[in-house]
Amino acid sequence: MTEIKLVNVFTHQGAGGNPCPIVVDAAALNGSDMQSIAAEYGHESGFVLPAANGDADYTFRFWVPRHEMEMCGHATIGALWTLATAGRLRSGQVRIDTRSGPVTGFVDLDRSEDPYVEITQPMGKVVDLTQDQENSVLAALRLSRDDLLDLPLQNAVTSRVKTLIPVKSVGRLNDLTSSMPTTEKCCESIGSTGLYPYAIEDQAERRFEARQFPKSSGYPEDAATGIAAAALAFGLLKNGLVAADSRRITVLQGRPLGSLSEIGVRFAFADEAPRGCLIGGTTKLVGSKLK
Repeated sequence: MTEIKLVNVFTHQGAGGNPCPIVVDAAALNGSDMQSIAAEYGHESGFVLPAANGDADYTFRFWVPRHEMEMCGHATIGALWTLATAGRLRSGQVRIDTRSGPVTGFVDLDRSEDPYVEITQPMGKVVDLTQDQENSVLAALRLSRDDLLDLPLQNAVTSRVKTLIPVKSVGRLNDLTSSMPTTEKCCESIGSTGLYPYAIEDQAERRFEARQFPKSSGYPEDAATGIAAAALAFGLLKNGLVAADSRRITVLQGRPLGSLSEIGVRFAFADEAPRGCLIGGTTKLVGSKLK
C-alpha cells in the first residue's frame, strides 16, 4: 500500500495554497504509478525516493497529469514539510537531487508541528521578448499594451522558463482569461513553460500579485507557483522594482481560484551580489489516503 498525503503549500493566513499530493516512501513506484497519482488528483505531485548518490539525502521526482517535471517548488516544500512533521529529518538542512539539478532545503525544526520551509534556486536569467513574441503573449491573454506597465515582457528562469507580463493593476490581472490550447501554443512558440502575468500591490513593501497559466500541465491555472515566483524576483530586480538586498519579496497568487496563496522569496548573496534565491512558505495537511 502507498500512503498519499495531500497538503496545501504556500498557504496565506492558514488558508489557500496549492494542493499537492506527496508520497514520502515512493521507492516501489515506477513512472506510470506516479503519473497515475498525479492524474487522479489533478495536481502537481511530489515523490520522495532514496538518494541515488552520497551527495544527497533524497531524490525527489515530480509529475503532473500529462508528464514528469524536472522541478516543482511547492512539491519540494510540501515533501520536506511532510518529512519533517513525520519526524523523518535528521537535520534542518536537506540535500535533494532533482532532474533540474541539486536543491538544498532549509527546515525550521524548532517548529516541529508546523515548520517553515525554504528551498534554494540558482541565479535567475532574464531575457526581453522580441516584438513578435510579445504580440503572441498579448493575443493569448487578450491584452493590449495599454493594459501593461511601461516595462518589457520577459522570459525568466531559475529552474524552468516563465514569461513575465507586467500588468498595470491587480484588478486587471485578476480579470484575465486564457484557454489551455492557446496558452500551450503561445508558450511553445516563445520557449516558455508558463505565462506569469504580475502586478504591483505595494512596491515599498515588496508585495506583488501574479497568476500562472501553465503550458501543458493538464489544468488551466495554478494557485501558487514557487519556481515562477523565483523567476519573477529576478525580473523585478532587473526592472528596478526591487533592490538587491535580502528583504523578503511577497508574491500572492490564486485569488481568482478562491485559493489565495503566499510565496516568499529572498535573494541569496555571495561577495555582496545576488547569486540565487530562497523560496519559502507555509504548508497545511488536508488529508491522507492509502492506495
